[in-house]
Amino acid sequence: DDGWATLEELPAFKTDVQIEKPRTIITRNDSLDISFDRSINPYRGCEHGCIYCFARPTHSYMGLSAGLDFETRLFAKPDAPRLLERELARPGYQPKTIAIGTNTDPYQPVEKKWRIMREILEVLEAANHPVGIVTKSALVVRDIDILSRMREKGLAKVALSVTTLDAHLARTMEPRASTPSLRLQAIRRLTDAGIPASVMMGPVIPGINDHEIERILDAAYAQGAREAGYVLLPLEVAPLFKDWLLRNYPDRYRHVMSLVRSMRDGKDYDAEWGKRMRGTALCLADRPPLRDRRAQARLQHPAAAPAHRPV
Repeated sequence: DDGWATLEELPAFKTDVQIEKPRTIITRNDSLDISFDRSINPYRGCEHGCIYCFARPTHSYMGLSAGLDFETRLFAKPDAPRLLERELARPGYQPKTIAIGTNTDPYQPVEKKWRIMREILEVLEAANHPVGIVTKSALVVRDIDILSRMREKGLAKVALSVTTLDAHLARTMEPRASTPSLRLQAIRRLTDAGIPASVMMGPVIPGINDHEIERILDAAYAQGAREAGYVLLPLEVAPLFKDWLLRNYPDRYRHVMSLVRSMRDGKDYDAEWGKRMRGTALCLADRPPLRDRRAQARLQHPAAAPAHRPV
């Protein structure tokens, strides 16, 4: 249950899942502005349908669209656990935190059936290998048994991405992710089990949800979170986001885009390292109302904390 029973039904889209057979499963990166150098994506595409998702353009590699195809024509990697075992066993492999959920959500609805993420965790647990998870899904609590055992060895961290406390905004912006209330409940269940669970506000969208930062921090703190991260809206999918903004908030369109551009040197998006996730305006963490919150929840940018990256 994703918690949406009390709101209107979404259009009935048929989700098609094909099997992808990659040669390797660990993806490496050398980006200077993120804290991890390796990640795993059990799925390509994501049912959550978050309009701002920076991973949408990757579907073009498969000859598919960044729009509806990204949400409904998915690729599962059932060989991922076997590939991971093989890669971890290679001579010379040096263990370092593997980030999962940095591109597409490992706990999106299809995971209930495929269970690839759970099998990946079983491999990591057996290998005593550290993992950092980012998700917008309360399904993560299914794996508390594995995560709690890994936590006893200091091997597991989880970040729940909460972009708004407004259920109607969440339904519009990220239609098939768990409700904000269920994500907060997941933080509580994880922390009660001794698993470090932080809150990730990704993305912060000026003029849409930036006014909720303090409330989200307070709500997450009340559920046991003691760390927080954020990402400024990345607009690799500017045309899709602009269309969404015009349809849902036409009266705010000019103001929101003006604010976004003011933080991107006049551009919709700046891919330069160090700017793409923060922009060039005043850091959100330095806003006076948030300084006081650091005594409760340490507000960090994703580059400062493992696994804190947008989905």
